[in-house]
Amino acid sequence: MAKQTGIIKIKGKIDDLSFYQTQDGHIVRKKGGVDGKRIATEAAFVRTRENGAEFASSARAGKFVRTALFSLIQNAKDNRVTSRLTKLMSEIKNMDATSARGLRNVGVAIALPAAKQKLKGFNFNNRAILESVLFNAYSVNTATGVINVSGLIPIDEIAYPQGATHVTLRGSWTRVNFATGVSQVFTTNAVNLALNATSSNVVLTPTGTPTGAGTDLFILQLEFFQVVNNVQYVLKNGAHNAMAIIDVA
Repeated sequence: MAKQTGIIKIKGKIDDLSFYQTQDGHIVRKKGGVDGKRIATEAAFVRTRENGAEFASSARAGKFVRTALFSLIQNAKDNRVTSRLTKLMSEIKNMDATSARGLRNVGVAIALPAAKQKLKGFNFNNRAILESVLFNAYSVNTATGVINVSGLIPIDEIAYPQGATHVTLRGSWTRVNFATGVSQVFTTNAVNLALNATSSNVVLTPTGTPTGAGTDLFILQLEFFQVVNNVQYVLKNGAHNAMAIIDVA
């Protein structure tokens, strides 16, 4: 795989070469690889089929999370969140020590405390890591889903982008069944604060309690706004907003 340079960029196919654009630039790649029918049927490619099946399973697990949190993620994500989450799910899948090769999956592995710990701390926007934005201790009660940030002084304890005048904190208690793909999402109230020296005790309470089987994900998000003529507008399309999984149960 090579990058195109020069003024004129080509898109499409020329003989065995494919020209296309990605977020990394204009790419050219030569056609190659093993025929798909051989991979799907021949014994020599059994390992390839197993790896492919497990990768697909990991990708689905990541999609379960992204779909459940869709409304929140739209305000705090980077352009590689899908691939980063798939990679993390693949690492968690590898912790499944009971399923046969090719059948290992997140639904089995996530029962392990070590797997939950690996998922805890995932940031959906790597341009705004939660720990680099919020400098006040927070806590979450995994029995109620309530998130507390006590004595928050925004101007001193939040790394806000230039131009921001306000910040909104909100959370979510989301239960995802990685075996079935079923999820339940209960968002919290939103607390909007001016970026000043006023101290506030932020309490974020979910609107409900998930039921049934699954893995509990507790989410905290900070979204920045700018006031113009008494109206708050999202700052720079959410590029500076932080959102992370702060606990997993």
